[in-house]
Amino acid sequence: MDDTYTHGHHESVLRSHRWRTAENSAAYLLDRLRPGQDLLDVGCGPGTITLDLAARVAPGRVVGIDSSEVVLAAARASVTGAGPTNVSFVTGDAYHLQFDEGTFDVAHAHQVLQHLSSPVSALAEMARVLRPGGTLAVRDSDYGGFVWAPADPVLSRWLSLYHEITAHNGADADAGRHLPAWVREAGFEEARVTTSTWTFADPDSRAWWGGLWADRVERSAFAEQALAYALSDAEELSAIARAWRRWVEQPDGFFAVLHTEVLAIRPGPATPTR
Repeated sequence: MDDTYTHGHHESVLRSHRWRTAENSAAYLLDRLRPGQDLLDVGCGPGTITLDLAARVAPGRVVGIDSSEVVLAAARASVTGAGPTNVSFVTGDAYHLQFDEGTFDVAHAHQVLQHLSSPVSALAEMARVLRPGGTLAVRDSDYGGFVWAPADPVLSRWLSLYHEITAHNGADADAGRHLPAWVREAGFEEARVTTSTWTFADPDSRAWWGGLWADRVERSAFAEQALAYALSDAEELSAIARAWRRWVEQPDGFFAVLHTEVLAIRPGPATPTR
Protein backbone atom coordinates (compact mmCIF):
# COMPACT_ATOMS: atom_id res chain seq x y z
CA MET A 1 0.00 0.00 0.00
CA ASP A 2 1.16 3.53 -0.78
CA ASP A 3 -1.19 5.07 1.80
CA THR A 4 0.31 7.06 4.67
CA TYR A 5 -0.57 5.70 8.09
CA THR A 6 -1.49 8.71 10.21
CA HIS A 7 -0.61 7.05 13.53
CA GLY A 8 2.66 5.35 12.63
CA HIS A 9 4.17 2.78 14.98
CA HIS A 10 5.56 4.81 17.85
CA GLU A 11 5.40 3.10 21.25
CA SER A 12 2.46 5.32 22.24
CA VAL A 13 0.47 3.91 19.31
CA LEU A 14 1.40 0.30 20.00
CA ARG A 15 0.50 0.87 23.65
CA SER A 16 -3.06 1.44 22.47
CA HIS A 17 -3.04 -1.45 20.01
CA ARG A 18 -1.76 -3.96 22.57
CA TRP A 19 -4.68 -3.09 24.87
CA ARG A 20 -7.23 -4.28 22.32
CA THR A 21 -8.96 -7.63 22.77
CA ALA A 22 -11.80 -9.45 21.05
CA GLU A 23 -14.00 -8.49 24.00
CA ASN A 24 -13.35 -4.75 23.92
CA SER A 25 -12.91 -4.37 20.14
CA ALA A 26 -14.74 -7.20 18.33
CA ALA A 27 -17.62 -8.22 20.62
CA TYR A 28 -20.12 -7.65 17.78
CA LEU A 29 -18.48 -10.52 15.84
CA LEU A 30 -18.11 -13.18 18.52
CA ASP A 31 -21.52 -14.84 18.16
CA ARG A 32 -20.78 -15.45 14.45
CA LEU A 33 -17.63 -17.46 15.15
CA ARG A 34 -17.55 -21.26 15.12
CA PRO A 35 -14.79 -23.84 15.60
CA GLY A 36 -13.23 -24.78 12.27
CA GLN A 37 -13.75 -21.46 10.50
CA ASP A 38 -10.82 -19.97 8.55
CA LEU A 39 -10.36 -16.29 9.42
CA LEU A 40 -8.37 -13.41 7.93
CA ASP A 41 -7.48 -10.43 10.14
CA VAL A 42 -6.58 -7.45 7.93
CA GLY A 43 -4.36 -4.81 9.56
CA CYS A 44 -3.75 -7.05 12.57
CA GLY A 45 -1.06 -4.88 14.21
CA PRO A 46 0.56 -6.62 17.20
CA GLY A 47 -2.07 -9.35 16.98
CA THR A 48 -3.88 -9.19 20.31
CA ILE A 49 -7.33 -9.32 18.69
CA THR A 50 -6.10 -11.91 16.19
CA LEU A 51 -5.00 -14.30 18.92
CA ASP A 52 -8.32 -13.99 20.71
CA LEU A 53 -10.21 -14.74 17.50
CA ALA A 54 -7.91 -17.68 16.75
CA ALA A 55 -8.79 -19.29 20.06
CA ARG A 56 -12.47 -19.08 19.18
CA VAL A 57 -12.28 -20.65 15.71
CA ALA A 58 -9.64 -23.33 16.41
CA PRO A 59 -8.81 -25.64 14.74
CA GLY A 60 -9.64 -23.32 11.85
CA ARG A 61 -6.75 -21.45 10.25
CA VAL A 62 -6.23 -17.78 11.16
CA VAL A 63 -3.95 -15.41 9.25
CA GLY A 64 -3.12 -11.89 10.43
CA ILE A 65 -1.73 -9.50 7.82
CA ASP A 66 -0.18 -6.08 8.24
CA SER A 67 2.00 -3.87 6.08
CA SER A 68 4.52 -3.33 8.91
CA GLU A 69 7.14 -5.96 9.68
CA VAL A 70 7.85 -4.16 12.96
CA VAL A 71 4.44 -4.93 14.41
CA LEU A 72 4.32 -8.38 12.81
CA ALA A 73 7.52 -9.30 14.65
CA ALA A 74 5.82 -8.40 17.92
CA ALA A 75 2.75 -10.42 16.92
CA ARG A 76 4.84 -13.49 16.10
CA ALA A 77 6.70 -13.20 19.39
CA SER A 78 3.39 -13.40 21.24
CA VAL A 79 2.58 -16.83 19.79
CA THR A 80 4.39 -18.78 22.49
CA GLY A 81 3.67 -21.21 25.29
CA ALA A 82 0.02 -22.10 25.56
CA GLY A 83 -1.09 -19.63 22.87
CA PRO A 84 -3.09 -20.64 19.80
CA THR A 85 -1.19 -22.82 17.32
CA ASN A 86 -3.58 -22.17 14.41
CA VAL A 87 -2.44 -18.61 13.69
CA SER A 88 0.24 -17.08 11.46
CA PHE A 89 1.26 -13.48 10.75
CA VAL A 90 2.41 -12.35 7.30
CA THR A 91 3.15 -9.11 5.48
CA GLY A 92 0.21 -8.13 3.30
CA ASP A 93 -1.46 -5.37 1.32
CA ALA A 94 -5.16 -4.77 1.92
CA TYR A 95 -5.59 -3.76 -1.72
CA HIS A 96 -3.88 -6.88 -3.11
CA LEU A 97 -4.41 -9.82 -0.76
CA GLN A 98 -2.14 -12.75 -1.54
CA PHE A 99 -4.83 -15.41 -1.17
CA ASP A 100 -6.96 -17.31 -3.66
CA GLU A 101 -10.62 -16.46 -4.11
CA GLY A 102 -12.83 -18.10 -1.52
CA THR A 103 -10.11 -18.91 1.02
CA PHE A 104 -11.72 -17.69 4.26
CA ASP A 105 -15.01 -17.96 6.13
CA VAL A 106 -14.50 -14.68 8.01
CA ALA A 107 -12.66 -11.47 7.07
CA HIS A 108 -12.11 -9.01 9.93
CA ALA A 109 -10.64 -5.51 10.04
CA HIS A 110 -10.52 -3.28 13.09
CA GLN A 111 -9.83 0.46 12.66
CA VAL A 112 -8.24 -0.11 9.26
CA LEU A 113 -10.57 1.43 6.69
CA GLN A 114 -10.31 4.89 8.28
CA HIS A 115 -6.66 4.98 7.27
CA LEU A 116 -7.11 3.97 3.61
CA SER A 117 -7.52 6.25 0.62
CA SER A 118 -9.71 3.65 -1.12
CA PRO A 119 -11.62 1.71 1.54
CA VAL A 120 -14.12 0.26 -0.93
CA SER A 121 -11.27 -1.30 -2.92
CA ALA A 122 -9.98 -2.97 0.24
CA LEU A 123 -13.47 -4.23 1.06
CA ALA A 124 -13.82 -5.65 -2.44
CA GLU A 125 -10.56 -7.57 -1.91
CA MET A 126 -11.90 -8.93 1.36
CA ALA A 127 -15.02 -10.03 -0.51
CA ARG A 128 -12.88 -11.80 -3.10
CA VAL A 129 -11.05 -13.96 -0.56
CA LEU A 130 -14.24 -14.83 1.34
CA ARG A 131 -16.15 -17.98 0.55
CA PRO A 132 -19.74 -17.47 -0.66
CA GLY A 133 -21.84 -16.92 2.43
CA GLY A 134 -18.77 -15.85 4.39
CA THR A 135 -18.85 -13.07 6.98
CA LEU A 136 -17.28 -9.63 6.76
CA ALA A 137 -16.66 -7.88 10.10
CA VAL A 138 -15.41 -4.29 10.10
CA ARG A 139 -15.28 -1.76 12.93
CA ASP A 140 -14.08 1.83 12.67
CA SER A 141 -14.17 4.82 14.95
CA ASP A 142 -15.71 8.14 13.95
CA TYR A 143 -13.67 11.08 15.20
CA GLY A 144 -16.54 13.45 14.48
CA GLY A 145 -18.55 11.55 17.08
CA PHE A 146 -16.01 11.78 19.89
CA VAL A 147 -17.22 13.60 22.99
CA TRP A 148 -15.38 14.70 26.12
CA ALA A 149 -15.68 16.83 29.21
CA PRO A 150 -14.71 19.29 30.48
CA ALA A 151 -14.64 21.39 27.33
CA ASP A 152 -11.21 22.60 26.27
CA PRO A 153 -10.59 24.65 23.11
CA VAL A 154 -7.09 23.19 22.84
CA LEU A 155 -8.48 19.66 22.66
CA SER A 156 -10.98 20.92 20.09
CA ARG A 157 -7.97 22.13 18.10
CA TRP A 158 -6.42 18.64 18.47
CA LEU A 159 -9.51 17.13 16.85
CA SER A 160 -9.47 19.69 14.02
CA LEU A 161 -5.78 19.03 13.44
CA TYR A 162 -6.37 15.27 13.34
CA HIS A 163 -8.98 15.78 10.62
CA GLU A 164 -6.60 18.02 8.67
CA ILE A 165 -3.79 15.45 8.79
CA THR A 166 -5.97 12.52 7.77
CA ALA A 167 -7.51 14.55 4.94
CA HIS A 168 -4.00 15.37 3.71
CA ASN A 169 -3.30 11.61 3.74
CA GLY A 170 -6.41 10.94 1.66
CA ALA A 171 -8.14 9.14 4.53
CA ASP A 172 -11.39 9.78 6.41
CA ALA A 173 -11.25 10.21 10.18
CA ASP A 174 -15.05 9.98 10.28
CA ALA A 175 -15.06 6.55 8.65
CA GLY A 176 -17.53 5.07 11.11
CA ARG A 177 -20.54 6.84 9.63
CA HIS A 178 -19.58 5.72 6.11
CA LEU A 179 -19.04 2.02 6.82
CA PRO A 180 -22.55 0.87 5.83
CA ALA A 181 -22.34 2.65 2.46
CA TRP A 182 -18.80 1.41 1.77
CA VAL A 183 -19.76 -2.18 2.58
CA ARG A 184 -22.78 -2.03 0.29
CA GLU A 185 -20.73 -0.47 -2.51
CA ALA A 186 -18.24 -3.33 -2.23
CA GLY A 187 -21.01 -5.81 -2.99
CA PHE A 188 -21.89 -7.24 0.41
CA GLU A 189 -25.43 -8.07 1.49
CA GLU A 190 -27.44 -8.56 4.70
CA ALA A 191 -25.50 -5.92 6.61
CA ARG A 192 -26.11 -5.62 10.34
CA VAL A 193 -25.01 -2.24 11.67
CA THR A 194 -24.34 -1.54 15.35
CA THR A 195 -22.38 0.96 17.42
CA SER A 196 -20.33 0.75 20.58
CA THR A 197 -17.96 2.94 22.55
CA TRP A 198 -14.76 2.93 24.48
CA THR A 199 -15.24 5.06 27.59
CA PHE A 200 -12.46 6.61 29.65
CA ALA A 201 -13.83 8.21 32.81
CA ASP A 202 -12.11 6.73 35.89
CA PRO A 203 -8.65 7.89 37.03
CA ASP A 204 -6.76 4.88 35.68
CA SER A 205 -8.38 4.85 32.23
CA ARG A 206 -8.03 8.65 31.94
CA ALA A 207 -4.34 8.42 32.77
CA TRP A 208 -3.86 5.72 30.14
CA TRP A 209 -5.86 7.37 27.34
CA GLY A 210 -4.74 10.94 27.98
CA GLY A 211 -1.14 9.87 28.51
CA LEU A 212 -0.87 7.99 25.26
CA TRP A 213 -2.40 10.87 23.30
CA ALA A 214 -0.11 13.40 24.97
CA ASP A 215 2.80 11.26 23.82
CA ARG A 216 1.39 10.77 20.31
CA VAL A 217 0.88 14.48 19.79
CA GLU A 218 4.57 15.22 20.36
CA ARG A 219 6.41 12.02 19.40
CA SER A 220 4.51 9.87 16.91
CA ALA A 221 3.92 10.05 13.16
CA PHE A 222 0.99 12.36 13.99
CA ALA A 223 3.51 14.99 15.14
CA GLU A 224 5.89 14.36 12.24
CA GLN A 225 3.10 14.75 9.70
CA ALA A 226 1.61 17.82 11.37
CA LEU A 227 5.00 19.53 11.06
CA ALA A 228 5.85 18.18 7.60
CA TYR A 229 2.50 19.31 6.17
CA ALA A 230 2.87 22.75 7.85
CA LEU A 231 -0.44 22.22 9.64
CA SER A 232 0.99 22.92 13.09
CA ASP A 233 4.22 23.80 14.88
CA ALA A 234 6.12 22.48 17.87
CA GLU A 235 4.69 25.14 20.18
CA GLU A 236 1.10 24.21 19.36
CA LEU A 237 1.79 20.47 19.62
CA SER A 238 3.31 21.02 23.05
CA ALA A 239 0.23 22.99 24.11
CA ILE A 240 -2.05 20.16 22.93
CA ALA A 241 0.00 17.61 24.88
CA ARG A 242 -0.33 19.77 28.01
CA ALA A 243 -4.09 19.96 27.45
CA TRP A 244 -4.29 16.18 27.39
CA ARG A 245 -2.38 16.00 30.68
CA ARG A 246 -4.69 18.62 32.22
CA TRP A 247 -7.68 16.54 31.16
CA VAL A 248 -6.21 13.47 32.88
CA GLU A 249 -6.25 15.37 36.21
CA GLN A 250 -9.88 16.47 35.96
CA PRO A 251 -11.93 14.55 38.58
CA ASP A 252 -14.95 14.56 36.25
CA GLY A 253 -12.94 14.02 33.07
CA PHE A 254 -14.78 11.91 30.49
CA PHE A 255 -13.98 10.76 26.95
CA ALA A 256 -16.10 8.49 24.72
CA VAL A 257 -14.85 6.99 21.44
CA LEU A 258 -17.70 6.13 19.08
CA HIS A 259 -17.38 3.09 16.78
CA THR A 260 -19.56 1.78 13.98
CA GLU A 261 -19.57 -1.98 13.40
CA VAL A 262 -20.82 -3.80 10.30
CA LEU A 263 -21.39 -7.52 9.84
CA ALA A 264 -22.22 -8.49 6.27
CA ILE A 265 -22.37 -11.56 4.04
CA ARG A 266 -20.61 -12.25 0.76
CA PRO A 267 -23.35 -13.14 -1.74
CA GLY A 268 -23.62 -16.71 -2.98
CA PRO A 269 -24.53 -20.09 -1.57
CA ALA A 270 -22.98 -20.75 1.82
CA THR A 271 -20.08 -23.18 2.00
CA PRO A 272 -20.38 -25.62 4.92
CA THR A 273 -17.69 -25.12 7.57
CA ARG A 274 -15.19 -27.93 7.43
